Amino acid sequence: MNIIVQPGRVNGKLKAPASKSSMQRACAASLLTPATTIIENAGESKDEMAALSIIKKLGAEVNFLNHQLAIKSGEIIFHSIFPDKNITLDCGESGLSLRMFAPIAALFNYDITLVGHGSLLSRPVNFLEDTLPQLNVDVSTNHGKVPVTLRGPLSTKPITVNGALSSQFLTGLLFAYAKECKQSVQIKVENLSSRPYIDLTLSVLEHFGFQVSHTNYELFTIKPRHPLPAHSIKYRVEGDWSNGAFLLVAAAIGGSLEVEELNLESTQGDKNIMQALYDSGAEVFIDKKIIRVQKAPLKAFEFDATQTPDLFPPLVALAAYCKGVSTIKGVSRLLHKESNRSLTLQQEFKKMNIAIELNGDTMKVHGGSVHGAKVFSHNDHRIAMACAVAAIGATGRTEIMDASAVEKSYPGFFNDLKKISNCVPKVK
Repeated sequence: MNIIVQPGRVNGKLKAPASKSSMQRACAASLLTPATTIIENAGESKDEMAALSIIKKLGAEVNFLNHQLAIKSGEIIFHSIFPDKNITLDCGESGLSLRMFAPIAALFNYDITLVGHGSLLSRPVNFLEDTLPQLNVDVSTNHGKVPVTLRGPLSTKPITVNGALSSQFLTGLLFAYAKECKQSVQIKVENLSSRPYIDLTLSVLEHFGFQVSHTNYELFTIKPRHPLPAHSIKYRVEGDWSNGAFLLVAAAIGGSLEVEELNLESTQGDKNIMQALYDSGAEVFIDKKIIRVQKAPLKAFEFDATQTPDLFPPLVALAAYCKGVSTIKGVSRLLHKESNRSLTLQQEFKKMNIAIELNGDTMKVHGGSVHGAKVFSHNDHRIAMACAVAAIGATGRTEIMDASAVEKSYPGFFNDLKKISNCVPKVK
């Protein structure tokens, strides 16, 4: 699907989409909880549907009604005899589902294969081969890529892991250890990246009664779970700062917008988009649970996105409209996303008359006159949204090829853009 975005003005109010990172973690916690979990404000992106599909395959009962989920699980699922001992879990294009559910799947004493599609086929899974065999798990991969076949049960013993590539595998290990440990055990982590996402993981684990703590993000201590309450557990998925960042930047570029459901106290690291907005000179107003951003003359800014790499695309869209050269650090974190995002951003924004320099771990974005162009999402949801937001203030229309990539995380993105602007995105 191609989408055409005309330049226009932003105005109105929107509710931020649900956080898929929060939702996917809640799905994992629900699977591991022998009770009924009620999840409120559930999202419907492809990544979230992949997580729900996985927990259903692993024995959870899922009922969906009006953005509220009832998930019924139980201890029996880890001891059941599956009719088909060759279980396949489809992770779609979700790197989090693959990395998080692999250690959880390794709790089972059956062959379980994790498969994926699209960009997930090219993302490395060597860390599974390097780590899980140390925990008595049989692992086979397709030359370091999916499909991955595992057979447990995983042994929760002390281990040292490298967290440089992604924090998502550590998230999975913490869930698996928290579910299975019978006594206190520790995981040592070297070079941990994306620490805010681990904060989110720890927040979800605590909500579901698991006991996990850390010392300087280097040593994680997991203790046996607290006794569970007899009643059901309720969990509300908070608004998504990763996708909400695009809405806030759209306002800074094109007009004025109020966004609801973005919690400034959230553990989500991408709330740091607020600092970039302040530093760029955008007008920001906060009233209770509403954030309003208003267009103003924008100036170049500096931002370290090493711990929040998903902010690169909205930051580039913002920097394109800033006077001067903006500097964003953390480029090394972009290599194994849905696309190689540093090169993809450079390539597509060049078409829109914006020069991007890449020098080691640093990206420099030369603000200027943004031109409408024919651009390509590279099947990357955040590239499609970045180009659409940048198109709001451009000279001439922008056509985004393969714009349906947004369904991975924010299926309602173009409908929301239509609600708040006269850009009127059209399907070609």
